[in-house]
Amino acid sequence: MKLIGMLDSPYVRRTAICLKLMGIGFEHAPLSVFRTFDEFARINPVVKAPTLVLDDGQVLMDSTLIIDYAAGLPGALRQPWPADGAARAHAYVLTGLALAASEKAVQLVYEDLLRPEDKRHGPWVARVTGQLSAALAALEAQLAAAPLSDDVDTWGVAEVTLAVVWQFIPAMLKTVDAGNYTRLNALSAIAEQHPLFVALPGA
Repeated sequence: MKLIGMLDSPYVRRTAICLKLMGIGFEHAPLSVFRTFDEFARINPVVKAPTLVLDDGQVLMDSTLIIDYAAGLPGALRQPWPADGAARAHAYVLTGLALAASEKAVQLVYEDLLRPEDKRHGPWVARVTGQLSAALAALEAQLAAAPLSDDVDTWGVAEVTLAVVWQFIPAMLKTVDAGNYTRLNALSAIAEQHPLFVALPGA
């Protein structure tokens, strides 16, 4: 299998790390949706990262769908979601909040990098910024109520997603005050020292 996309994307990086944690082998092709658009389009005309090209040539998109597909492969050493219903629901809550924060952060990054300053719509930027802040505050509250394991080797999708998304956000958005999110900082610090995260660096 071949994973297409740049690791500076939180969606590509979360996918790569989850696949590694499950013991799923893959080849990584670091193609950019911007700088190598045409080359990416020859693999997947939609040019959506991450893209996973299966051994039979089928093309999968969306990080969550790719992770779920990999979890069903015979080579998966463990499942990325908790088996217990309550624990799984909690993991879904965390992952949903982290992905919402990532989506809003990416929107703000694109607004800053791609849209001319005189074309930016202030109320829209304020709305997205508010949504991002709400998601991050909710994540901090969740981590305060139920801290996650420090053992990265036992992590699943939720923990990986939180760590990857938080590494991305303050690196790309200088308007976010990382000092307000001590628990996310602590989780990210643990992750970024782990050999797997070091081998698959982010933004």
